This record gives sequence, C-alpha cells and structure tokens, in this order.
Amino acid sequence: MRMRIGIRIRTSAVVAGVSSLALLTGCGAADMTKQASPYANAQGAKTVTLSVQSWVGAQANVAVAQYLLEKELGYRVDTVQIDEVPAWDALSQGRVDALLEDWGHPEEEQRYVKDKKTIVPGGDLGVTGHIGWYVPTYFAKEHPDVTDWKNLNKYADRMRTAESGGKGQLMDGSPSYVTNDKALVSNLDLDYQVVFAGSEAAQITQIKQFAKEKKPFLTYWYEPQWLFKKVPMTEVKLPEYKEGCDADPEKVACAYPHTSLQKYLNADFAKNGGEAAALLKNFKWTTEDQNEVSLMIAEQKLSPDEAAKKWADSHESTWKAWLS
Repeated sequence: MRMRIGIRIRTSAVVAGVSSLALLTGCGAADMTKQASPYANAQGAKTVTLSVQSWVGAQANVAVAQYLLEKELGYRVDTVQIDEVPAWDALSQGRVDALLEDWGHPEEEQRYVKDKKTIVPGGDLGVTGHIGWYVPTYFAKEHPDVTDWKNLNKYADRMRTAESGGKGQLMDGSPSYVTNDKALVSNLDLDYQVVFAGSEAAQITQIKQFAKEKKPFLTYWYEPQWLFKKVPMTEVKLPEYKEGCDADPEKVACAYPHTSLQKYLNADFAKNGGEAAALLKNFKWTTEDQNEVSLMIAEQKLSPDEAAKKWADSHESTWKAWLS
C-alpha cells in the first residue's frame, strides 16, 4: 500500500483469492508495459484496458468498473497487472486506458500530466489512503506505550524474528511498494530491520499467523484494507507529517500522509473513449464500498466478477449515477 504509498502501496498483487494474477512489485526496474493488451487504444474497437495493481483494493476497483463496462455498456474489458511506476509508462503510451487507484507519484504526474500531456486526471476515487506502522490491538492494550515510536526500541526484542537478524522486525509487503520504512528506521535510530514478506497476500498470511498465536508484531500497513475487520490493529504514532518532510527519500523522519486516491486516464482515451471514459471519470465510491468488495474477493474467495455483481446488485443507486 500499499502507500508517496504508491502501495505505494499500499501497494497495490492482485492478490490471490486475490491471486488471479501473479504477484508483483518493483517500483521498478522491470518494464512491465509489454504485458499490455493488444486491444488497448485499438481504433474503432469497443474495448477498454485497465491497469490492475498488486493490492486487493485496486482489484476491487477494477472488478466493479469491468463489470459495469461489460454488463451495462457492452464493452470488452482487458486487464493488465503492472507495477505502480511502469503503469504510468503504459498509460502514457496507450497500452492501458486507465489507472483507477494512484497513491501519489508526483514525478510521474509532472512528467506525463503537466509536461507531456499524455495522461489526464480522472478525478477522485473517493477513498482516502493512509500508510502507517501498526501493532496488533491485543498487544497495544497490554502495552499502551508501544503506540508511540519513541518506545519501539523497548519492544524490539519482542518483535524479533528469524529473518530480522537480531533486531526487531518491521514487516513490509512487496519490495515494489513505495515505502519510506528503511529511511525511517535509520533516521529515527530504531533497533529494527525491514523484512519484506514479498506481496500483500504473503503479508496477510503472516499477520494472520501472528494473530492466531497472539504474538506481537510491527508491520507496515495501510487503509483502506479489509484485514482490519479480521485482525484489529492499532497505529503507531510516528513524528507528525508536514508538507515536504518526505521530499528527500533518504532523510525522511516523519509519518506518511493521508492521500486522496486518484484516477488517471490516457489523454486520447479521455477525449475519445465515449461512454467508457465517462463512466471511469464518474466512478467514485467510499472506503466502505471498496472494503466490502475486497473482503468478498480476499476472504470469502468470490471471483472478482462475482464480488462485483454482488456489490452492484445492492448498490444500484451508487453506480447508476456513474452512467449519467
């Protein structure tokens, strides 16, 4: 969440259960744009290609958008799983038409929206994202002072794992998520080691296992996220976020911001994409909506299409407004 959490994160695998797509990440080096559908931006074809990121919240957005585009507007929808930064390249090139959940990538926005003008804003998703450090609520109740970063070293021994090299473990998800955690550990002089679970799905599995055994843990996590309903977690208060405090990735010593999640469209698609572009611009739902669909996919094991249909059947007044 991923979360500049361009899940972050935040980021986002389209995760198993979620794992209908391979897990990814890599703010990255690898150019994933070649995965894009040959139908993206096809002249005269009633098709739409959507970028799917590696967290289940992003999959929930795409599932509902795809369902409505296909069932209500008669489009063929292709989806492509791409890491966060390469997704901007693909969007600029017209290899994908829309990106429905961006956690904030100012460099890409400057390059493609303001300078090249190959991408245009698609409006607010309606969801506010936030990355933070969390401990299980059962541990926070026993040790209330753990929720202040200044006391984390006191509990480092309790957070130690085989992977953390004698230090406390700070568990992150995918290496591709935008995260300040290594800099924060260093700059706040914390006796912790960042350990990557590898993906959102793997991180969820580990969190559930810790919770089952009632073990303490410290993890990078993000909102919105359905897992809070299954494993209550309490945020650790980091030094206050102030505008610009994360400008230099190596000097970050502040909390993550709260981010109004944004949509972006390929400029040509935004202009010529007709009803599909209009629907995606109008697509705006709540954190509760997203978590509802995410929970169905990740925990109840419904397919994205089944989850989208179930949500659409009970929220017709919400999505009907997107078609106007």
